[in-house]
Amino acid sequence: MIAETLRNRQTREQGYREQALKIYPWICGRCTREFTRENLQQLTVHHRDHNHDNNPKDGSNWELLCLYCHDNEHSRELEADAARQAGHGAGGKSGTARATAQPFANLKDLLKRG
Repeated sequence: MIAETLRNRQTREQGYREQALKIYPWICGRCTREFTRENLQQLTVHHRDHNHDNNPKDGSNWELLCLYCHDNEHSRELEADAARQAGHGAGGKSGTARATAQPFANLKDLLKRG
């Protein structure tokens, strides 16, 4: 069952990847790096709405990104999700602690002594 699911996913990905490569120029949508047949495997299809089942034939949910920009996009999404989850705790306040140390508070006095 797992093997079949993986095969179906690979088939689906191959289909929309091939379509996206026919529709769009082989350029990363973020860093504008250009690709050729020799390095085309480094160009990925990113789903703008993050739904890999949303594959309209016109490619409106796709964006070609290099491996690095694609990883960055998903990292940003994960960080945003974590921040949203942290914001829902403790009465809606952010879970991020603020710094209270003041390392330069007496810098002026230290410079006068030196």
